[in-house]
Amino acid sequence: MLRRLYDWTLARAARPSAEKWLAFISFADSSFFPVPPDIMQIPMSIARPERALRYAAVSTVASVAGALLGYAIGALLFETVGQPLLHFYGYEAKFAEFAAGVKRDGFLWMLAFAFLPIPYKVATIAAGSIYLNIGTLLLASLLGRGGRFFLVAFVLRRYGAAAQRFIDKYLHSLALVATGLFVGGFVVVRYAI
Repeated sequence: MLRRLYDWTLARAARPSAEKWLAFISFADSSFFPVPPDIMQIPMSIARPERALRYAAVSTVASVAGALLGYAIGALLFETVGQPLLHFYGYEAKFAEFAAGVKRDGFLWMLAFAFLPIPYKVATIAAGSIYLNIGTLLLASLLGRGGRFFLVAFVLRRYGAAAQRFIDKYLHSLALVATGLFVGGFVVVRYAI
């Protein structure tokens, strides 16, 4: 089944609508949606390595815009939207500690969350709930998300064909590692922060 999903995603990655979906997922990931944009960016960049930098730019711009929505949820709708989202993802227990860390060292926290495969929506909602300086949020989001997405783009642009052969050969193992990182990000947010 995983192979079919991978092949299906690659087939659609070259379609014109794929870029719109990439933008939507990148936007949503920074504010309310639990699926990272890498699931679209990587297959799209493998299918069309010459457009990898463009896809990274789309992901970055949309993700930074989504960070503003996450901030707005935290600043304006924390009780009605932010808290239910945190409850849904199981983050409410550690949220106060995390928000205190963001208040103390906002740029570094935001930069780390923007770059690492950790749910970024928690950071953007926290930033809004403590009214972190918007400039700090935007700069950290731009550098962190852009750094992450462009790193992937440069690797796939340079090694696109080799990367596809590697993924084709080790798809199941890579899926397990990616799932572990994704789940690990949730665990780190929930228990370690």
